[in-house]
Amino acid sequence: MGSIVGAAIVSHVPPLVLPEETRRELNNGEDTTLFAGLHQLRAEKLAPLDADTVVVIDTHWFTTIEHIVASHERRSGLYTSEELPRGMSQMPYDMPGDPELAHAWAREANGRDDTWITPIDDPHLPVHYPTINLLPFLQGDERWMSAGVCQSGTPADFLLFGQMLADAIAKTDRRVVILASGGLSHRFWPLQELRAHEAADPDLHIRTPEACAADRKVIAMLKAGDHAGVLDFVPEFSQHAPEGYFGHYLTMVGALGGRNCTLTAEQFGEYEAVAGTGQAHLWFDTTN
Repeated sequence: MGSIVGAAIVSHVPPLVLPEETRRELNNGEDTTLFAGLHQLRAEKLAPLDADTVVVIDTHWFTTIEHIVASHERRSGLYTSEELPRGMSQMPYDMPGDPELAHAWAREANGRDDTWITPIDDPHLPVHYPTINLLPFLQGDERWMSAGVCQSGTPADFLLFGQMLADAIAKTDRRVVILASGGLSHRFWPLQELRAHEAADPDLHIRTPEACAADRKVIAMLKAGDHAGVLDFVPEFSQHAPEGYFGHYLTMVGALGGRNCTLTAEQFGEYEAVAGTGQAHLWFDTTN
């Protein structure tokens, strides 16, 4: 019987893969704590688990009429971001996949008329940087697979998608880590103002004070294990445009028990701003 051996909300922001000199130029001479935070998370949490598979809920992979999961045996190549090619260009990646788990996840939706999950192994299916940017920090010998965020989904749809992932894992022999790859509040500064807000101090650079307060409220509830409180707050939090409709978190917590989840978050690095958006790394131990 398989199990979820760890889970995390992780930031994938482009400064993570920039040279240290550039990161410091953007942040008044200081490095982002998110960089060291990911390395620390790997060393202290992910590596000791000896996981078989890492499932990434990728907030840049938007689907529309169904949930889609990558079911490739392996994905490899060079990645250049269409969004930010100046900073993410020809980045090599090589990820062994987990088609067995992808198909098991999709089978959970068979015969239902309230949700749809499709596994896709097309070799030309794009890969997105919420998955790619994590690899230099977090990739070990595990299989890696991604799932999209359905833009027509509601919070209930994402919670169900996560529950089905947990059910699929339980029917396999896999030890799985779920990475909810995305930010918190997610509004950028207007272009003519943006370069004045590239530093990390959230009190100065999150898009609005209200968004900053909302992010901090969510982080505090997650550290307290109050996932029911976070779920109740989602309608209000949505006013601050959480990344990917907050589908990355909602899918993850759906797999961890939804409203009944009381796992407490351990933070790696600080809560930081990136171009107006709220970012943090928050790990949940599931085996204690």
